[in-house]
Amino acid sequence: MNYSRFNHIRKWSAGILVYLLFGQPGWATHNRAGEITYRLISGFTYEITINTFTYTLSAADRPQLEVQWGDNTTSIAPRVEKLVLPNFYFHNTYKIQHTFPGPGIYEIVVQDPNRNYGVKNIPNSVNVIFSIKTKLVISPLTGGASAPVLLNPPIDKAAKGRLFIHNPGAFDLEGDSLSYELTVCTEENGKPIAGYTFPTASDTFYVNPITGDLVWDSPVDTGIYNVAMKVNKWRNGILIGSVTRDMQINVYNSTNNPPVNPLLRDFCVEAGNEISFDLTSTDPDGDKLFVRASGGPFEMASNRATFDSIAADTGYSTYHFRWITNCTHIRQRPYLVTIKATDLNKELQLNDFDVFNIRVIGPPPQGLTAYASANSIRLIWDRYACSNVKYFEIYRSNGPSGFEPDSCETGIPAFTSFRKIGHTSSGTDTMFIDDGSAGELLKGIQYCYRIVAVFNDSYSIASHEVCASLVPGLPALINASVTKIDPANGSVFLAWLKPNPDSLTGTGPYKLIIYRSPDLWGSSFQPIDSIFTATLNDTIYIDQPLNTVHFPYSYKVELYNNVPGNVYLIGTPEVASTLYPQLKGTDNKIEINAIRNVPWINTEYVFYRFNQNSGTYDSIGISSTSRYVDEQLTNGKEYCYRIKSIGYRDIESRKIGTINFSHQNCTTPVDSVPPCPPDLNVTNICDSAYNYLQWTNPNRSCTDDVVSYKIYYSPVFGSTPELLTSVSNALDTTYRHYPDGNLAGCYQVTAVDSFGNESKRSVLVCVDACSFYELPNVFTPNGDGINDIYIAKNKNHYVQKVDMKIYNRWGNLVFQTSDPDIKWDGRSMQRGKIVSSGVYYYVCDVYEPRLNGLVVRNLVGFIHVYSNEKNNKPQDK
Repeated sequence: MNYSRFNHIRKWSAGILVYLLFGQPGWATHNRAGEITYRLISGFTYEITINTFTYTLSAADRPQLEVQWGDNTTSIAPRVEKLVLPNFYFHNTYKIQHTFPGPGIYEIVVQDPNRNYGVKNIPNSVNVIFSIKTKLVISPLTGGASAPVLLNPPIDKAAKGRLFIHNPGAFDLEGDSLSYELTVCTEENGKPIAGYTFPTASDTFYVNPITGDLVWDSPVDTGIYNVAMKVNKWRNGILIGSVTRDMQINVYNSTNNPPVNPLLRDFCVEAGNEISFDLTSTDPDGDKLFVRASGGPFEMASNRATFDSIAADTGYSTYHFRWITNCTHIRQRPYLVTIKATDLNKELQLNDFDVFNIRVIGPPPQGLTAYASANSIRLIWDRYACSNVKYFEIYRSNGPSGFEPDSCETGIPAFTSFRKIGHTSSGTDTMFIDDGSAGELLKGIQYCYRIVAVFNDSYSIASHEVCASLVPGLPALINASVTKIDPANGSVFLAWLKPNPDSLTGTGPYKLIIYRSPDLWGSSFQPIDSIFTATLNDTIYIDQPLNTVHFPYSYKVELYNNVPGNVYLIGTPEVASTLYPQLKGTDNKIEINAIRNVPWINTEYVFYRFNQNSGTYDSIGISSTSRYVDEQLTNGKEYCYRIKSIGYRDIESRKIGTINFSHQNCTTPVDSVPPCPPDLNVTNICDSAYNYLQWTNPNRSCTDDVVSYKIYYSPVFGSTPELLTSVSNALDTTYRHYPDGNLAGCYQVTAVDSFGNESKRSVLVCVDACSFYELPNVFTPNGDGINDIYIAKNKNHYVQKVDMKIYNRWGNLVFQTSDPDIKWDGRSMQRGKIVSSGVYYYVCDVYEPRLNGLVVRNLVGFIHVYSNEKNNKPQDK
């Protein structure tokens, strides 16, 4: 037996019993403010921290608080710290860990009777249960997350008729976006308080949704007021959680004026640089001041910011802020710093809150240089200053971009002429080769580059810009055109420019060797012919006969000085391919892509479709890009296409025009496009023991030929759902699933169209088992045949076992069992007699199959026993 736990239970239960039996109602009116935050441990396990601020003069004190997890389970959170604060406040901190059953939205609630007396905007506050709540979202789309922490306490003072500002000092270590909004204070089970009103203001009362400043301009009456502020956490535009803070403001009559902070500006700094400045707060009444700074820079694991007093006198105080940033501080979202100035007025201390932002960005990569060859451009740069960079993104522009980033602009904006062409594999790389695989490189064009360092959620400032052009080949190719379509006797026209004599290193005679490769990129060149010439006037070649139907060809022409005893290659040959129509047949349309590998620039493409009636090719469209979609076709019918490209290339200040025709290619349109996945929702119908699935019909949004659905199911989270059943009617978008055992499970749905194309699976939706297990709180073992056996409410009998222990008011164990039905006849296990009437305390560990396996749920509570002393005979043995 765990004796430490047993002694803890005895002390706790005895204290609770004394409170229940003898406590005064006024003793419980102590709760003033609080909030719940959470921290991801791993998987679905989180640690929550409960902060409450209570009245020190109240006799009520809570060493534990019950937590409602939002998954039909509860736990007891122990207090780990209790601090005494000025103005009759206790700051209580409770911590506990919990494993949730799977993805879902969980509202965590903690409640405790009651609120303190006299809160003006809460009717009869002394009899209103105090509750705080937070929303935890566990989603496979956004990953796990921890809540922001609130660095400034939720208690403050204000003066009637004076502007009041408070900031919670929210800091999110993960760098997610935060927004703020007013909400209503809550009572029992986290429900809004009936009759609650926001404090009355002479002008406005609001929360700045960006900075979190709570502004009350201005209080019109004295007294105690409670206000709730919700801090929302966003990731990639998706709400992934929220913390609701319940704070208390005491408003007084006073002639004191609040202090005034100076105007604060925002900062943007490259990691490794320092922010350093002096800040002087003043007080119009000449009071001495205490100034405090809080926020993310003071919470860093390394190089924390400092805020030190350097001068002070009556009416002013000067502090020095300093933060030496480093690479670990880089993130997309700025750090919010709160400055709180408090006057040390003897009558009433008032505050002024102001905030400023610091954004820490990655420095630009240094030393970028470009080196061009005949067919690629190599980029090199210096090793990056920050070791936490993940990789580098490479951007290219056709010609100088004219873009110059400002001092706080990161990445490459979309409005520039740059487009991303690739990225390195790691942050230690210092080289990238642009070989045209991300978009062809053409001779005669100046290409300009910038690179950007990429961190977990942010980009560095872009590097400086460098430019280079491919080195022209020799000879310069200007045509590779299919002149005859035939599977055996086809032909290709190849042409090149006569080399400029100034570019030649020999005087001739010369030899031209022509190579061909049966692919686009020249991966397997073979010589097909030679031309011997003394003048280099031969600039064309007809390649025939060959198959011009099935695949493209690439060519190169090598130029040699052909003097006996002095034969050598002159210059670097170029590669040029024929034009090929790459086709993809989809639903009633064919997508045409003009694929090619050429050293010239194509400015226009003419697309042709074969007309079976006339036996000729008809023009069906013209495009400035290499892509075209031929629509309104008949599925199952073959269509054949050719393409004409029109372009040019610049050679030695000459603009040479070029026109080339493609091969022929044919295909058939067919519906191969799957429909979009349905949107799925799953609900437990606990009373009837089934899960109700409902999904959307894609025919109403993205397609028109969905005919059926497939439903996939897994009884536990973490395994891939397998096919459960099919629904053959597209109009039937609901299904009732009666699982064997409990209702826990994960589901996905797909849509199937008339061609058998199955959509992607819907987003995984999981539901947990229903908790039917309850323990009665009244038991009457008096021999009247009614309620003589204490039996658990165990509908459907999903519970596998329990560890049930029942104690009397002195902490002595009177009964224990592992039977989920309990079946206690009221007799003490030590004496064999019916126990006396009174209040008994139980601790019960319930072993239930849940979404993530067998889970232990802890129940604690009281049983009111009403026994008949006259019928109290020992049980026969």
